[in-house]
Amino acid sequence: MNNELRILGEKLIERKHAIARDIHKHRQKSTGINQITNLDDERAFAYRTEFIHLFGEILVQQPSLKEALETFGKWGSTTGEAASAMGIALDEALRSTSFYRSSLWEAIQEEIKAHNMSIDTVFNVIATLDPLLDEAVYTFSLSYIQEHQETLKKSNQAFLELSTPVVPITKGVAVLPLIGSMNTERARLLMEDVLQKASRLQLSHLLFDLSGVATVDTMVADQIFKVIHALSLLGVEASLIGIRPEVAQTMVTIGINIGELDVKANLETALKDLQQASHLFSL
Repeated sequence: MNNELRILGEKLIERKHAIARDIHKHRQKSTGINQITNLDDERAFAYRTEFIHLFGEILVQQPSLKEALETFGKWGSTTGEAASAMGIALDEALRSTSFYRSSLWEAIQEEIKAHNMSIDTVFNVIATLDPLLDEAVYTFSLSYIQEHQETLKKSNQAFLELSTPVVPITKGVAVLPLIGSMNTERARLLMEDVLQKASRLQLSHLLFDLSGVATVDTMVADQIFKVIHALSLLGVEASLIGIRPEVAQTMVTIGINIGELDVKANLETALKDLQQASHLFSL
């Protein structure tokens, strides 16, 4: 075991808070804020302190490179996930890398000079610090991106679920307002969600309100027709309402045939016709 590396590691651990504050100072210099001011700063300070402590422990214990890389890989994964959760931009987070390197080296150089350590120790520190920092940056970035993608996926799923609201109007009758564009994922959810809600609400009629749909192509029409056909197998009658003039023109131009589907001008007309046909509404 290299005794000078052990001493150097112990000194870094002793100075970890001061080094972390130095990193924070460099990080916040552009904003003119040099103090820890909020919870996110406190968490970032804790992660920086932990990084320095881990590096000091590596110098003290001097494990194999594989073990050291695993340790810093875990640190990178944890902090990357946390940074994404805190909403810190990836480029902003990675900008701190140079501050870690410079602040650590300043402290290391001071201790090497103070203890008159050998040139071999300097090379050993370089050979240790650089790959560990690179590993931390790599796993940080990977974890950040994965967490960010998972967050986007959850947000998209929540949006899709909100985009198929089956709104009950009266017993057995509900309206489904469709807004925006239709893609494959939304169409899949539309099929699943609408069928489940129609069954749960024991619907006999479902009104597809297309007044919020700006464009309709063959894919959109095909998906809507499939949902309507599936509803018919559950005994639910469907009607299309609120088709906009420009959408109607497009449907005719591209040859979409609505066939025998029930089409109404608007919700009011559809409800009046239902009232007359089946007396679902009291006068």
